[in-house]
Amino acid sequence: MDQSKIRNVAIIAHVDHGKTTLVDGLLKQSHTFRDNQAEMSQTLIMDSMDQEHERGITITAKQTAVFYNGYKINIIDTPGHADFSGEVERTLNMADGVLLIVDAQEGPMPQTKFVLQKALDLHLKPVVVINKIDKPAARIDEVKDEISDLFLELATDESQLNYPIYYAIARDGRAGKTTDLDNDLSVIFDSIINDIPAPRVDKDAEKGAQLLVAALAADNYLGKYAIGKIFRGKLKKGQQIKLLRRNGDTINEGSSRPTGSDDREVARNDGPTDRCPSDSTSVSSTNAKIDRIFTYRGLGKEEAAEAIAGDIVAITGVTDANIGDTIATGENPEALPTIELEPPTLSIYIGPNTSPLKGKEGEFTTSRQIAERLKKELETNIALKISPDGLGYKVSGRGELHLSVLIETMRREGFELEAGRPEVVYKNIDGIKSEPVENLTIEVDPEFVGAISQEMGVRHAELKSQELTSTGSTRFTYEITTAALIGLRNTLLTATKGTVIMSSIPFGYRPVESKYKPERNGALISFETGVSTAYALDSAQARGVLYIPPQVPVYQGMIVGLSNKKEDIDINVCREKQLTNMRTHASDGAIQLTPYTELSLEQCLDFLLEDELLEVTPKSLRLRKRQLDPIKRKRESRES
Repeated sequence: MDQSKIRNVAIIAHVDHGKTTLVDGLLKQSHTFRDNQAEMSQTLIMDSMDQEHERGITITAKQTAVFYNGYKINIIDTPGHADFSGEVERTLNMADGVLLIVDAQEGPMPQTKFVLQKALDLHLKPVVVINKIDKPAARIDEVKDEISDLFLELATDESQLNYPIYYAIARDGRAGKTTDLDNDLSVIFDSIINDIPAPRVDKDAEKGAQLLVAALAADNYLGKYAIGKIFRGKLKKGQQIKLLRRNGDTINEGSSRPTGSDDREVARNDGPTDRCPSDSTSVSSTNAKIDRIFTYRGLGKEEAAEAIAGDIVAITGVTDANIGDTIATGENPEALPTIELEPPTLSIYIGPNTSPLKGKEGEFTTSRQIAERLKKELETNIALKISPDGLGYKVSGRGELHLSVLIETMRREGFELEAGRPEVVYKNIDGIKSEPVENLTIEVDPEFVGAISQEMGVRHAELKSQELTSTGSTRFTYEITTAALIGLRNTLLTATKGTVIMSSIPFGYRPVESKYKPERNGALISFETGVSTAYALDSAQARGVLYIPPQVPVYQGMIVGLSNKKEDIDINVCREKQLTNMRTHASDGAIQLTPYTELSLEQCLDFLLEDELLEVTPKSLRLRKRQLDPIKRKRESRES
């Protein structure tokens, strides 16, 4: 295929503004599927993970390709949540333009600004699509002005201020140049072809081919796939290549990808060291051979004998490839610049389960098995960092959701583990200890304004703006430390009866003034090992909120509820009623238990204090104290 007939476009937006739904329409209307294929009646086709369907968000970026009027359009569907921005950063390197999707009611949101900034920094051509214009509260003209202001703020040169705007109802598969929409998405296809430039590639093919590995995949048949865009030359099946990695970058233990951060753990040299002709950084090179080359079509891949510059391909046979590496050919192979990533802001302890119930519900329980799984995760989840921490590992990522998705994935794969409370990753800037700060946007109904203001005051958040939206709700913008952000979502959901809308993006760092300490009532702690009984729980529920039902195994030191008081309370939830010959109406009545509160994984992590852990198994989530023995726990508390 002629390089001028290829278009590489990424779909970017804030969460829930309609990216994946628009990709559904592009796939269906390009006749990628037969009329009788199941995909024609499906929605969110690109969301393949169970958690993506359950949570209603895109977690991993995915590649697909459609053909339209003789053009091949490679489409990259990216996540919209700030916690998965590492996926956005690595995949934008394969694009030459972006479709920026903006909700016609909400307008540009924090993640809109984040992803657009990344796209403009890479000089990608933007095309704006104002989606969901059929919403009753749509405010199209105001949103256009807000988008214009956003471009004025972020643009690095004047040419980036010239962008086309289209309107759409992605759910219905309709778009248009005006709000009077066409009956299909033809105008979007035409815009991709006419507004997005042909791939930017190096014309000097005589120097050899270059491909930057931006994603990895694997199957049981062909093994690892190295996925990326060819920036120069051609790659052929069976061709000898060199896998290049800049030695100036470092990797986490067990991983061969760059971290680009200060907490460098393990350097790696996989072969002879050459000098990159384009700069002074040394490059490690490994010889390899391309087994097969695949190009994309729809949800699948097609094998090809060769691939040209500008196309996005998947290559097998390069088993040592990792994200950020360069696949190159020629007498003097050159490494492309590695992918730059924002540093992690939160870390969490993950280690083998040490509770009395360890090994009873999981298939993989040892520290070695957990370490191997985490190292495997590093190959594709490049925003993570991992380092040893006692019996387990310190796993650093972009946010609570980023880390909890990893834990939930491992849980579903059969792992047993324990996790600690999320902690902030501090940074030393000019000798000053600094902490990450985020821009937080909250939207609530007027009746909850007081609750929001009170909670944000407790967390020492700085109010930047407050305004009424067209729908009558109030929108707050705060500057808040990442430490104070931990557990905020669940608190506000409770305070606003589940109606709050909130999102945040990293804003930078500032010197640590005073460490935020979460406040919470004490825990109800079991001091007996056994099985919980309705009789004991009936007495215990008067002391707080219970997190367990009757007839579940408990152990000494396990947290079974939240106390009504500030201090922890040890209780017996295994006590059974004594059998006597005396019968009274009062004692023999049926026990009426208040329904227990079942916490989600994220709620459990938010609940934890420094002296507590979360036991995670494929079947259960159990909160516990680090020190299970109540006497030793009280002694340690006095000493601290």
